[in-house]
Amino acid sequence: MDRTQRADLLRQAKVVRLDCQRHGMDVRQTSDKILEEVPGVSPLEARRLAHGWSRAQALKRISDLYAEDGLEEPGVTSGMLCKWEHGNVAPGPEYRPVLCRLYRASPEELGLRTRRRRASSPTSITLVATVGGGGNDESENPMQRRTLIKAGVAAVPLHLLVTLEDALAVPAEPGRPASLAEVQQRLQVARGQFDTGALAPLLGGFPAMLSASLATAERVDTPAGWALLAGAYNLATDVLNKVGRKDTARLTADRGVLYAQRSEDAVAQGASARAMGMMLRTSGRHDAATRVVERVADTLAVMGLRKAPQLGTYLRLMCTSAYTASQAGDREEAFARLAEAERAAERLTVLTGKAEAEPFVRMYRVNLNYALGDAGAAVRAGQELHPDMYRTPERRGRYHTDMARSWWQWGKSEETAHALLAAYKEAPSEVRDRPKIRRIADDLTALHPRVSGVRELATALR
Repeated sequence: MDRTQRADLLRQAKVVRLDCQRHGMDVRQTSDKILEEVPGVSPLEARRLAHGWSRAQALKRISDLYAEDGLEEPGVTSGMLCKWEHGNVAPGPEYRPVLCRLYRASPEELGLRTRRRRASSPTSITLVATVGGGGNDESENPMQRRTLIKAGVAAVPLHLLVTLEDALAVPAEPGRPASLAEVQQRLQVARGQFDTGALAPLLGGFPAMLSASLATAERVDTPAGWALLAGAYNLATDVLNKVGRKDTARLTADRGVLYAQRSEDAVAQGASARAMGMMLRTSGRHDAATRVVERVADTLAVMGLRKAPQLGTYLRLMCTSAYTASQAGDREEAFARLAEAERAAERLTVLTGKAEAEPFVRMYRVNLNYALGDAGAAVRAGQELHPDMYRTPERRGRYHTDMARSWWQWGKSEETAHALLAAYKEAPSEVRDRPKIRRIADDLTALHPRVSGVRELATALR
């Protein structure tokens, strides 16, 4: 590309950025729009252009980040940044975390993915330079030869997902009328399956449970009935989101909010608002997600938060809001909301005599730093915790997968492998059935087969 073509590309990107600003789009959405409408731009360059920065301005911000940490300037030049953006070389492992931190984005969003390509033999794989998990070869051009690793097949059978989605469109016949106590018991069993990572039987039982819950709520028409029905849909949202069925999860979140409103129960409304906020966040609608969550949180706060269910729901809403702020790149607001959640957790511990809430909230320090691209801070926050702090296999598995993705963001392949193995031992579905985590595992096993723990992980996932 000559200078004239490059100048035209930059003009196009500026037009797109200004148009996105007029429509209230955030940096992430603007970057996606630039990638869509301006050919020849890499994800890393698109993120810089979405900010409206020159390369010199980006370099100044990188230097400022190093200065904030008390480190010497990294010596990144405009030429190095240009080569990274054009894919001529890959940034080394010492630079990837600071790029993620600079742009408040994950390695995947910046195009710093681990990749592979198939060799001419259909049974062999040629490994290429890794940009996401340790190891790097700047003498080769990854843009010329990389292809995305596809995640392995999840253990949740597809027919269970299809059956559930069909049941959401045409509910099954409820059969024998169920009492509220029976519906509550079924929901408790389903939550137990979620907590132990038994996703296949949980999904298989959802159509009948949702049908019975709906029939019972309509028959008794009480706040308790509608609240139970909302809870069933919230659980469905959590499961569907976990296994990557985002569109269906958005549908169940909508229904959870609708039925929680009919219950007129602030706790039920808070639980449904959390599920809806999560789904809005995953689609990039951070402002809407924040409004949904904080509106109900304010209602609970006005009620005084004197009862454990209110306080527990409130702290979960604050955690959700904090994570949304971090994904939007707002560090200050993210940690302010987390501090509010931590205060609520302390109050809940005093109120109930149980310390389960505090480790739950503290894990969000890992998640916020990961979302903000600060892998080192995420790992340090996680090392202050221990899996035994978490009551259920699902939570312990989540602890390990949150650590694994932080290690991976930092470029530490061996630590990533051992964290994924620990997660698999606690709850195999956390590694096997979550698409983003499975993708890390598959990238790791393809690119670093000799690293400690990788062979064992690959065997477990076969």
